[in-house]
Amino acid sequence: MRLAASLESGSEHPLALSIVESARVRGLATLKVANFNAIAGHGVEANVDGKHLLFGNEKLMRERTIEIAQFVDRAQLLASEAKTAMYFAVNNHLAAIIAVADPIKEDSIAAIKRLQHNGIRVVMLTGDNRATAQAVAAKVGIADFFAEVLPQDKSDKVVELQAQGEIVGMTGDGINDAPALAMANVGFAIGTGTDVAIESADITLMRGSLHGLADAIAVSKATLRNIKQNLFGAFIYNVAGVPVAAGVLYPFLGLLLSPVIAGAAMAFSSLTVVMNANRLRLFNAQAH
Repeated sequence: MRLAASLESGSEHPLALSIVESARVRGLATLKVANFNAIAGHGVEANVDGKHLLFGNEKLMRERTIEIAQFVDRAQLLASEAKTAMYFAVNNHLAAIIAVADPIKEDSIAAIKRLQHNGIRVVMLTGDNRATAQAVAAKVGIADFFAEVLPQDKSDKVVELQAQGEIVGMTGDGINDAPALAMANVGFAIGTGTDVAIESADITLMRGSLHGLADAIAVSKATLRNIKQNLFGAFIYNVAGVPVAAGVLYPFLGLLLSPVIAGAAMAFSSLTVVMNANRLRLFNAQAH
């Protein structure tokens, strides 16, 4: 555990931080790390205490010809329990399987159901293996998911969905999410995430809950609906008032529109628009 935490102390990945924290709770001090190397989408490696350490997924182990065959079933069992199982090798020999569970936030299931109820197709993108992704997707009620997606491939998945005619809103908080956030029709960054994700997104959700995403969409729809109502109201006022003011009815009924009445009608039109827009202050996004 000390070696694993020492290796991961050079990474900012959430899984790495959890391992470092786990070692700290156990009172294990980390050791000096040399030649740290992050292998995108696979894992990390470094030299610690004179030992070469390798920590990552099954693909990384197979690429480095490290024997793991008799332990794959155990790792897959952990993955089926919605845990991310990672292989830890010391001097090119498997030393441990370390599993990290990223618990589903209490309100995520309700938020996802809320989005689906509003006709939004929810798709999960993850670098985790298929078994872990499938277990998490089943728990939260997501039918569509892409697993084992490399960081550089997330934006490609967004483009793939757009090519199918989908309007894509991407939600993410990590460095790896930034290209996909920029590529999506609308990028939603979690405010508790990385700076680069926030910079790449169109909208930043101030809290870490997915309900913020549902709220943002509900407020946006309500605002657009309000704009259309205001435009319709202004259009009706002008369609009715301008011809009368121009004297269309004078030859037939001898009616003309007094400037006083026209001015009052115009003021009432503006007042109606402002009052209707002001209703948005009372809008409850959680009810939608």
